[in-house]
Amino acid sequence: MERIPILRMGSMLLVTIQVDMHDRLAMTLQDDLTSRIVKDRANGVLIDISALDIVDSFIGRMISNIAAMARILDARTVLVGMQPAVAITLVELGLTLEGVATALNVDQGIRMLEGDGAERYRSTRPRPR
Repeated sequence: MERIPILRMGSMLLVTIQVDMHDRLAMTLQDDLTSRIVKDRANGVLIDISALDIVDSFIGRMISNIAAMARILDARTVLVGMQPAVAITLVELGLTLEGVATALNVDQGIRMLEGDGAERYRSTRPRPR
């Protein structure tokens, strides 16, 4: 069975989705990730979706569910690398991804998880001139 690798980086887990997500794979990822959060006592989850060109409503809900489950298990979730077409699709589907912080890339996502949260990161970012 196909699985998405989950890598431990200190106190956080990194999930890099490099294949087209289908429903069964998304369900497997959800189960694997929640188990790893508990096993590794992770306090953060970084999900890189930069390779995804398309996200349907089911996958969008799964990402939101993963973040909700991580929150219950005391881990924050940051979604990174979202393509513009994916963002447009999520908005058109009415999926807000509540509880999921977003960052442009993995470096920013790691800084968000290592800091005091997304609000601190946003307030220390240099403002464009």
